[in-house]
Amino acid sequence: MLIRVLFVCLGNTCRSPAAEAVFGGWLKCQGLADRIQLDSASIADDHVGQPANERMIRAAAVRSIDMVHLRSRQVTRTDFDWFDWIVAMDNSNLTSLQAMMPASSRARLCLMLDYLGAFRQQIPDPYYGVVTDFEYVLDVLQQACEPLYDRLMRHD
Repeated sequence: MLIRVLFVCLGNTCRSPAAEAVFGGWLKCQGLADRIQLDSASIADDHVGQPANERMIRAAAVRSIDMVHLRSRQVTRTDFDWFDWIVAMDNSNLTSLQAMMPASSRARLCLMLDYLGAFRQQIPDPYYGVVTDFEYVLDVLQQACEPLYDRLMRHD
């Protein structure tokens, strides 16, 4: 059974495309890429069509994570029908998604770090930060891959 997962942040230039790339790379390394289909999107429309943030692309490339091909897009109503899981990067994103979600949607909404045990917190937006902020986001996303995968596979 194919599971469809959409990662969402405010602008779809830093955190959510990084989550898509990091989790996609982890799935590939585990031989699981055929089980989960990934995408990422934004709440806002400020960066639609633009590539991921250059600083995030560079920080990811140091770890052999390719983000060059990713382009920002905004969440649409059909995303709530297409995706099984919609994963927000922070509480503000989650609140926005809950407000957008049609009553008929069967998509499950959650925070990226909901399944990381005691580490539960939001993924900070590095957009206005420095290089180490982008590296930190990648660190946290890499730590979250296995717990997120385990949660997606439980189907409950």
